Amino acid sequence: MSKLPDFEALAIFAKVVELRSFAAVAAEFGLSKATVSKAVTRLEARLGARLFNRTSRRLALTDAGHRLAERAAQLLADGEAAEAEALAQSAAPRGLVRLAVPMTFGVKVIAPLLPEFFAAYPDVSIDLHLSDAMVDLIGDGFDAGVRIATLPDSSLVARRLCAMPRYTVASKSYLQAHGRPTHPMHLAQHRCLGYAYLSTPNTWHYTNDAGDQVAVRPGGPLRVNNGEALLPSVIAGLGIADLPEFIVGDAIAAGEVEVILDGWHQRESAVHLVTPPGGPRPARVEVLSEFLADQLGRLGRLGRKRRSAR
Repeated sequence: MSKLPDFEALAIFAKVVELRSFAAVAAEFGLSKATVSKAVTRLEARLGARLFNRTSRRLALTDAGHRLAERAAQLLADGEAAEAEALAQSAAPRGLVRLAVPMTFGVKVIAPLLPEFFAAYPDVSIDLHLSDAMVDLIGDGFDAGVRIATLPDSSLVARRLCAMPRYTVASKSYLQAHGRPTHPMHLAQHRCLGYAYLSTPNTWHYTNDAGDQVAVRPGGPLRVNNGEALLPSVIAGLGIADLPEFIVGDAIAAGEVEVILDGWHQRESAVHLVTPPGGPRPARVEVLSEFLADQLGRLGRLGRKRRSAR
């Protein structure tokens, strides 16, 4: 198996060539002179050629050293430039953020906020990936993702952005034709429309004010992988659905659907920004996190006012 180049030894060699002194390199980088000497010796052993002719007074490159010196200097310069660019991106908000967001939430909520974000941070760009499927942030190379759920234990770092209520709803025509369920267990006798990407697929969990908990597995004629696709069928009276406020809130306000199961609520859900673990987040991700927390927190407060007014 081939081994990686000894980049540390190549960098030290390039600096020795530049400064013409093992001691000067050691002093500049806070190393011992022995460490610098061993790095060059290690490189010579790896290459099978002497790189310097050394005496107590003079340090001169051999032919092999001359051939290697230019490439080693370029490697050192490229490494310094790459590190400087990475440090600059970490210190100032610039560069690309790859962000994964659920489809409808991205279109309805996140996309309208982006013009204001870009006005505040013109050096940041966003690659917005819209999908209701649970993406692998680390495996797929995302910097961050928005998830709307009660999050399971995970190695990901999560920041709660705002609450996201859910409502079990039906149209007036459906309730007139099939009756109004008043307990979650009644849903077994009703046509229910399902969402494929619930954190507990095919199961709806309810709690009442007394702390009673009920889990039901409703069935019906339609199951989708995007929650907004359920809304036309609910409004048309095809069945009952359980949907988050950002999808169904306007339909409730317009009287197109009604909230049922008074006193029962789905498990508390919230909008979270999740990022991979390990180390400080780049400035471009940090400012996006702060921006979304501020904007979605404001939208959440407006939502609570609307709900209290109903």
